Amino acid sequence: MTRRGRECSVAEALEVVGERWSLLALREIMLGERRFNRIAENTGASRDILAARLRKLVDAGVLEKRRYEDHPPRFEYYPTEAGRALQPILLGLMAWGDKYVHQGEPPTLWRHACGEVLAPATVCAHCGEPVNASGTHAIRLGAVHS
Repeated sequence: MTRRGRECSVAEALEVVGERWSLLALREIMLGERRFNRIAENTGASRDILAARLRKLVDAGVLEKRRYEDHPPRFEYYPTEAGRALQPILLGLMAWGDKYVHQGEPPTLWRHACGEVLAPATVCAHCGEPVNASGTHAIRLGAVHS
């Protein structure tokens, strides 16, 4: 396969989770919904599209499917380690939507283990300073530096 454009982890991640119904299904699973019917109801996705997106997330190792009923076979969906690692990304996307897109009070708040309402922030793991566009620059691995 011929690669077009810049090699990029963002593009590769979007191949797995970068579709509306995938992200909304992940939202529901992060909110504690596990069953297909509730996920479909809360996302508004058609059953066939949702089934395809959940299958893709399971195949990619983002979700795990567990049977809870044999006749007929029914499953619940749980985040794997890779799926749980997406929670900060979903929280960041939600915070962005609350600030720049949604009108009025945020529809969902999260409470942190410390007891306070969560205000997600990305900080440098080394110095603890907030990350913003003006304080970062990319380093291309393998690039020749003079």
